[in-house]
Amino acid sequence: MFLNEDMAKYAAEVQEELKQLIRDLCAIPAPSHHEEKRAEFCKKWFEDNGFTNVTIDEALNVIAPLNVTANNPLTVIMAHTDTVFPDTEPMPFSEDGEYMYSPGVGDDTANLAVLMICARYYKDNFPGGSEGMLIVANSCEEGLGNLKGSRRIVADYGSRITDFISLDGATLNRVVTRAVGSHRYKVTVRTEGGHSFGKFGNRNAIHVLSSMITSLYTVKVPQNGDSITTYNVGHISGGTSVNTIAQNAEMMYEYRSTDRECLATMKDMFYKVIEFYRATGVGVEVEVIGDRPCGGDVDPVKLEALRNRFRASVKDIFDLETINGSSSTDCNIPLSEGIPAICFGVCKAFGSHTREEKVNIASLQDGCRLLLDFLYRK
Repeated sequence: MFLNEDMAKYAAEVQEELKQLIRDLCAIPAPSHHEEKRAEFCKKWFEDNGFTNVTIDEALNVIAPLNVTANNPLTVIMAHTDTVFPDTEPMPFSEDGEYMYSPGVGDDTANLAVLMICARYYKDNFPGGSEGMLIVANSCEEGLGNLKGSRRIVADYGSRITDFISLDGATLNRVVTRAVGSHRYKVTVRTEGGHSFGKFGNRNAIHVLSSMITSLYTVKVPQNGDSITTYNVGHISGGTSVNTIAQNAEMMYEYRSTDRECLATMKDMFYKVIEFYRATGVGVEVEVIGDRPCGGDVDPVKLEALRNRFRASVKDIFDLETINGSSSTDCNIPLSEGIPAICFGVCKAFGSHTREEKVNIASLQDGCRLLLDFLYRK
């Protein structure tokens, strides 16, 4: 076990401060692409706690460097500031003796707060060596954020990054070992429409869109080994009134896969469906609103070493076996570029992506202990 008595004492002593940090962060709205206020809060917190050269980049990532020189190798460890909710006003927050309740409190606010608190200890007790570390409160992990923050970090530092860790998750012993890629689209159908009685027989955009959705749902997903591929229509809208033949209708559609070839096959099938409906004479517009890559060619030895480092921490701290999972996270970007990356959580949370989200308060100390042990295993 790398967690020593001093680390364990620190993890216990900072719990009230950690809870207040979560309260403060939850009070700051941060929908994707609009994390400015949380970013400013995080930057000031890092500076007030002794970090130097803290910056906010153009993607709204807050970067707190440790032992970073002009060209030394780097470990990146991040947690995202954005929430899945579009609210621009403070969201409700409450707590009792067991839980903290607020939309986004687990995904990813508590993980971010644990990272900040543990990063301060690591800074004050830096183990030395030539490698640097970037502590990042990153932007745009959720939904249509399209991993903007992670993309920027990899674009700016990619060739120097040896390990990439994202803190994002609702359990203490699950690690994401496989990146789920996705393509997301906004599809708009346009027809001549008209009065429901006087122009009866004209094509109805809602009917055409419904037919298109039915076609997309008849697609047999491709299979490559143990790959997993899915698809979904998550939103539809359109039309004018009950007595109007709809001139336009739109949907948001996505497909996901753990395999690059399957993702490419789904793209081909999607555009074949689109071209079929265009050939009938209706207008079909396609806008790409999200593109998340699958994993790329990562050195399997280095990747397994990073995974084993987490597994060892979980085993030593909790005497638990690690659960392996597939997910779409900030790690998609480094993995697609061949950089070893893993994602795990440092709290226990429930109701992710719902307004009933909550975090188990007692798990926060365990999360601090886990992260400190993991950091010093490098």
